[in-house]
Amino acid sequence: MRGKHHLSLFAAFFRVGIFGYGGGPSSIPLVHKEVVDHYGWFTEDEFGDLLALGNTLPGPIATKLAGYIGYKVAGLFGLLNAVVATIFPSVVAMIALLTTLSAYKDEPWVQGMTNAVIPVVGFMLAQLTWQFVKKSSEGLGWMRALLLIGLSVVLMEVLHVHPGLLIGLLLLYAVFGRWGLQQKKGDTE
Repeated sequence: MRGKHHLSLFAAFFRVGIFGYGGGPSSIPLVHKEVVDHYGWFTEDEFGDLLALGNTLPGPIATKLAGYIGYKVAGLFGLLNAVVATIFPSVVAMIALLTTLSAYKDEPWVQGMTNAVIPVVGFMLAQLTWQFVKKSSEGLGWMRALLLIGLSVVLMEVLHVHPGLLIGLLLLYAVFGRWGLQQKKGDTE
């Protein structure tokens, strides 16, 4: 069974590495598709928690997700397998394609290729965002979810609060806010 997990891990994260053109933001929906929808290794909630935690840590999100998911599915060798599968396509692409593309970087077909990918990545991110908005409204209710979304937009875009700090504060609120609610609930019984 372990061998099957290793092959599945490699295949899943190799696909993410190949099709995740544009870095982490374009990789996240692909990881979600593989891990939650295709293999069922994580639930929607677990993936959302993992993504929130991964965004608070430094470094590329795709490798952090691959490492953690690989470890949870198949231990230390699963971690190594998933990380290698994630970065291998990029390493090959950098060596093979960038030397060629740099010679043709001003050609219209190269610029067109890059411009064509942007709307696709934008749609993938919008779809993932909508899934998270729906999921948060189920747990918090629409008013509370929209309030937190609006507050987050103001803090990040107007006041330039770092997203990692905002996520950390929200995680602290979730932990201590729930603890406080449980304490009050216990006192009234």
